[in-house]
Amino acid sequence: MKRILSLSNILYFPTRYFPAISGAEFYIQSIAEILYSKYNYGVNVYTSSAIDFKGLREPNGKIINFGEKYYGQVNNLKITRFPVKYNISLDDKLKFIKSIKSYMDLGLSDECLIGYLRNGPYLEKFLEEIVLPFKNSFNLIHTTFFPYFNTILSLILGKLANRPTVCTPFFHFSNPRYLKKEYFEPLLKFDKIIACTHIEKKVLTDKLSIPKEKIKVISMGVDFTKFMVQQTQLTNRFKFKQKYFKPNERNYKMVLFCGYKNYEKGAISILKAIPDIVKKYRKVYFVFIGPSTLAFNRELSKIQKIVDVRVINLTPDNLKGYYDAKKIAAFNETDVYLMPSRSDAYGIAFLEAWASSKPVIGANIGATPEVIRDKIDGLLVEFDNPIDIADKVGTLLKRKRLSRNLGLEGRNKVHENFSWDQVAKRTHETYQELILKQGV
Repeated sequence: MKRILSLSNILYFPTRYFPAISGAEFYIQSIAEILYSKYNYGVNVYTSSAIDFKGLREPNGKIINFGEKYYGQVNNLKITRFPVKYNISLDDKLKFIKSIKSYMDLGLSDECLIGYLRNGPYLEKFLEEIVLPFKNSFNLIHTTFFPYFNTILSLILGKLANRPTVCTPFFHFSNPRYLKKEYFEPLLKFDKIIACTHIEKKVLTDKLSIPKEKIKVISMGVDFTKFMVQQTQLTNRFKFKQKYFKPNERNYKMVLFCGYKNYEKGAISILKAIPDIVKKYRKVYFVFIGPSTLAFNRELSKIQKIVDVRVINLTPDNLKGYYDAKKIAAFNETDVYLMPSRSDAYGIAFLEAWASSKPVIGANIGATPEVIRDKIDGLLVEFDNPIDIADKVGTLLKRKRLSRNLGLEGRNKVHENFSWDQVAKRTHETYQELILKQGV
């Protein structure tokens, strides 16, 4: 791979980092590694010690401890993980943060600060360190993900170091809990916002009054070669159905979901749709990959009591990262990829399904209608409508030619336009514009 000369040092400040697994973390990791290896950037990553979302706020969440694999380095990138401080009062947090001049220069309201503190992560050690004389060796700070406290920490650091700041908020504007007015204040302070879709840009412009020229639209990406079926059809590759399906049922159809198993992602709605799906098409397995939730487990137990259903339920404990052999095999062998979510600013998993030549179903809400072209490379359903979900899933399970055409159209789209290299190139160009403009 040809290296492009760059004299830039970038500081990434995501909410979490690998081995934490979600779209926002994967996005930062993917572009950071490409900018380091191909564009010769100096790259440092600041993040919390949390692995799951509970760990951002609560001591009983999952965290990565000092000395564990991936703690201080991931794929040649230096990772600085700050421990989340849990047992400290809100008043003490407010008092300490307000003693930092670069925070007060931001002009954020107390309501805003309190909201972000409650979302976490509160990184007291980071705050203590930046109060001391700070040596900045970076040209730009890039953070994600709205509305978590690391976004405010990035702005504090940007003010202190006089460096441009970039935020990819992954704004879930169809989810009411993200629409509190006080949450929007920090987004107005960044030098550049990277939106995943033009729909997201329009919402940021119309609802938040962020100037259009401040927002750059850069889509998400996929490593096509990791998922393309031809690449993985090797004699020693992992065979998902052979591993998890009953021997006499390996010709059954498969419906796959990959993501947080919660209401916002549509996992609960899928479970509610299962009784109607199996009435129309009995020979089918449902595969769920991702962190589980109490609501999901309860609903699954309820469904299993009323209908004979084949469910394979995998969690991060069963997997080994983004390119886990079981996950890739699941995408390669599924018949339908189903993620009827309202909490996706893009949906990287749709790209992964298309790279595997599979048809997708998403919710007709938020940014998804820009990602999925209805009846061209996938189907759209009404969010949280189990009847609609069952109808569309049944359609794809029964209509083999339609499913094949949708999957191939998605495959062609991904192959031509949606590589991580393309995302990194556009991000590199955005960085250089900001760095040159500010002369750092």
